[in-house]
Amino acid sequence: MTAVLFDFSGTLFRVESTESWLRAVLDEAGIALAEPEFGQAAEALHVSGALPGGAPPAQVPGNLAEVWPIRDRSAELHRTAYTGLSRQVPLPDPALHDALYDRHMRPEAWAPYPDAAEVLDGLSERGIRVGVVSNIGWDLRPVFREHGLDRFVDTYVLSCEHGVQKPDPRLFATACEALGADPRDVLMVGDNRRADGGAAALGCRVHMVDHLPANERPDALRPVLDLVG
Repeated sequence: MTAVLFDFSGTLFRVESTESWLRAVLDEAGIALAEPEFGQAAEALHVSGALPGGAPPAQVPGNLAEVWPIRDRSAELHRTAYTGLSRQVPLPDPALHDALYDRHMRPEAWAPYPDAAEVLDGLSERGIRVGVVSNIGWDLRPVFREHGLDRFVDTYVLSCEHGVQKPDPRLFATACEALGADPRDVLMVGDNRRADGGAAALGCRVHMVDHLPANERPDALRPVLDLVG
C-alpha cells in the first residue's frame, strides 16, 4: 500500500452526543430548560436524526424526501436537510435550529478516536500518504487543525466541494490522483459499507470500522498499520 484514505465521521472522529450538542447551544443562548423538558427535546432530536454524524433519522419527513439522498452534494443541501430534521422538534426559540447546525461544525463538537493520532503518525513514519474522503456539507479542515491531526493529511476530498458523494467512484479517484497513488495500492478505511465500499470499484482495498462513541472504540484503527504492511 502506498496510500490510505479515511472517512471522517465515525472513522477518525466522532461527533458529541445529542445531549452535549443541545446543552451547548442552549447555554450559549442563555436559555435554561427544566431537566425533563431538556431530556425530551434531546431524545426527540436524536430520533429525528438532526445531528450530523449522529444517529440516522428514524424516518425522513416527506418534505425532505428529495433532498435527503443528495444532502452531501452542497453546503446548501446539507444545511437544508439537517435543519429540516431539527425543525420537527419544538424548541423555545426558532433560531436554535440554525444554532444547532452551526454548533456541529465547530471543532469542539468533535473528538478524534483514541488511536487516530497514533495510526496517522505511524502511517506518516512509513511514508504512507493519507487522504480524507468525506460525504459532508462543510469544511472539516479546521477540525483536523484544532485537534493537531492536519499535519498528517495530504489531501481532503469533500463531497460538497466536488458535487458528488460516496459511493460515486469519482470521489475516490480524485483522492488517489491527488496522492499520486494507483488505486490498487490504496486502502480505504470507513464505517459505511455502501458509501465507503464504493472505493472497491476502483480496485482499492476496503477496511471497515464500527461507528461507535469514541470512548467505546479505543483501538479499531490500529489494524490499519498491519494492513499497509
